[in-house]
Amino acid sequence: MNKLSIAISLVLALSSCSSSWVQLTPEGEGVTQFPLANVSNCSRLGSTRASTLKKMLFLDRNRSKLEQELVTLARNEAGTMGGNAIVSESAIADGAQRFGVYRC
Repeated sequence: MNKLSIAISLVLALSSCSSSWVQLTPEGEGVTQFPLANVSNCSRLGSTRASTLKKMLFLDRNRSKLEQELVTLARNEAGTMGGNAIVSESAIADGAQRFGVYRC
């Protein structure tokens, strides 16, 4: 097996793992993602920018895993800020996304 085949096999194996690299913290467990309309009666605490790997070597990562990791990172950060709700405020760009943090 050549080095390229080994590298591709490694990337595919890592990207297909069911467990995420990002784990939900105890603070993040109390935070829920909502659409903007659901936080109209909440207090905005600020915002956070979540960032994770967009690619492994030269291959794009699975979109749903990328989204899941970004939301988990945002929930964790919102929990440390005293928030209990997040709202996505931007699209994913280069493995990063901005979220609003709210206390409802």
